[in-house]
Amino acid sequence: MKAMPRLDRIDINILVQLQQNSQLTNLVLAEAVNLSPSPCLARVKRLEKAGYIVGYNARLNLAKLVDHIVVFTEVTLQDHRRADFVKFETALKKYVELQECHLVSGGYDYILKFTTRTIFHYQQIMDDLLSADIGVLKFFSYIVIKTVYVRDSVAIKALLDYDPGPPHPEDEAPQT
Repeated sequence: MKAMPRLDRIDINILVQLQQNSQLTNLVLAEAVNLSPSPCLARVKRLEKAGYIVGYNARLNLAKLVDHIVVFTEVTLQDHRRADFVKFETALKKYVELQECHLVSGGYDYILKFTTRTIFHYQQIMDDLLSADIGVLKFFSYIVIKTVYVRDSVAIKALLDYDPGPPHPEDEAPQT
């Protein structure tokens, strides 16, 4: 497997710009990151090939399209062997209503995000999951009443600028 190229300031700026507006033309993007169009396009292609850019999506105003509900679901599994997690995760892939699935630490195993037509539709999915014998011990549902805020982009520069400070003495290698 090939090593991922190290990102420089221009690469980071390209990612920031595309995350904010993936429909930028190469000309506008190049201008925004102070490059000429050809090297800019070459960098974008390199970032795509290296897996830094995994896709381009349109954000939809779902409320204008259809009535729906969003439900966050905490799930706890009965057993915690690797095979139990694989079985559960594999079974979830058939549900197109499932928007996100995260294995988490804490009081439960997974947090799921569903978008469905109605509460009844959501309950049908959960009944199906429970009857599928995929190891669900319990689940708790949280129906979204109002979405107050959604951030569509990640503060890449803030994450990359994080300075953990000096290493702890016990983290340093012993000197010989």
